Amino acid sequence: MGVVIESSVWELNPAIFLFLSVCCCFSIFLYPHLSSLNRTSTIFDHGISSSFTSFQRNFLFVYSLASVVEGLWSVFGEFELASYGIGREEMIMSLCYGYTTALFAAPFLGMLSDLIGHKKVCLIYCILHFLVGVWKKITQQPSIFMTSICLSMANTIFSFSFETWMVTQHEKQGHRLDSLNDTYWLMTFFESACFIASQMLANGLVGNSMMKNTAPSSAVIFLAIICFIFLTRGWTETPGATSFKEYSLSFYAYIFGDKRIWLLTVAQACLHFSIGILWILWAPTVVADGREVQLGLIYPCFLGSRMLGSTVFPCLTSGPSSFRIEDCLVYAYITLAALLSIVAYDYQEIGVLVTLFSLFHACVGFILPSLARLRTMHVPNELRGGMMGLSLAPANAAILLSVVQGGYYRNVGNAALMAFGVFGLLLAAGCMYALKQCGKQPYNNWHKQ
Repeated sequence: MGVVIESSVWELNPAIFLFLSVCCCFSIFLYPHLSSLNRTSTIFDHGISSSFTSFQRNFLFVYSLASVVEGLWSVFGEFELASYGIGREEMIMSLCYGYTTALFAAPFLGMLSDLIGHKKVCLIYCILHFLVGVWKKITQQPSIFMTSICLSMANTIFSFSFETWMVTQHEKQGHRLDSLNDTYWLMTFFESACFIASQMLANGLVGNSMMKNTAPSSAVIFLAIICFIFLTRGWTETPGATSFKEYSLSFYAYIFGDKRIWLLTVAQACLHFSIGILWILWAPTVVADGREVQLGLIYPCFLGSRMLGSTVFPCLTSGPSSFRIEDCLVYAYITLAALLSIVAYDYQEIGVLVTLFSLFHACVGFILPSLARLRTMHVPNELRGGMMGLSLAPANAAILLSVVQGGYYRNVGNAALMAFGVFGLLLAAGCMYALKQCGKQPYNNWHKQ
């Protein structure tokens, strides 16, 4: 007589989504009262909008469109490759193509953004997504090499060009410098919400069919066109540097010659590396030993946690009891390292893993706007794109090495890769502590306006 072993699929409690939604809504409704203590204009103001509020809403709308486009490929990418019959080896090669492209393209695109203007580079972002969408519509099986290169370049542009345009225009229009805090955390909040929306849109377009489906490509084409139109008509161009020689001299003097910017660059690179490693390994870690999990329900839980974490930023930086941002980042990085080290050290149950990963993303939601604020304090706006592109290069190099050694050659285990991420986060915490010790004389005086 045979023994039948029943397999159960681990499911996330639906109350978690309700809890995250309620917490995010509570934070959103509470924030205007906290903001009133600091007398800053916010997106939540009622009545006649100020020039800053109009500027902020216009930017966040376009940024949200770009986030949905970015999220569609992120959610749909692996499913699409599987529908073409592409196996594990080819998927790993796709990652290698992408990170290799980003490794070399990030510094170039960052400097190009500063030189020719950020609006032009944002338009290139829309064009790249449009071309990839059209190519996938008309080609039976698009080249993995070319699509990985185009999407990697678009992702790199998304990482810094929209932010650099917003900051530069914010200064050019004469808005209060401290009101940038609102836009920074709202960028993280809206980006995470749009990634969840893109997953819902992709699921609705694909349905239950496992065959080739070009509906998400059509959605990307449409959204890229809309985003391009709003960029063209609603955004003004920011003039770049007068010459490459002048830009090079300024870049060498401020970026390479300032210890504080180097510390900030290393901290950003370490965060990008740890996030990249986690996004590659979280699913294999959760389904280890053949465990069955509905991964599609865990993904929005992470993003919801990041949304909630971003709402902590204004609570700690607004009002009379605000904390120094470097102190907060030291503890945030150490918390990230502790959370990731638990996963790397020992085998965990699925519920514990989901909790740890959710807390990790909540901390990331706080760190992202915090680093954006530090960039405004220490980095000249005309060099901001180059600095952010430079910080992406070592992170992409480290992720590429991890993918090759851990995914392709399998010389390094997942736990060891996460341990490298822990080391990077501790290094970032040390950089933030050293940045705090460097003094309180930033490039941009935060309270000058």
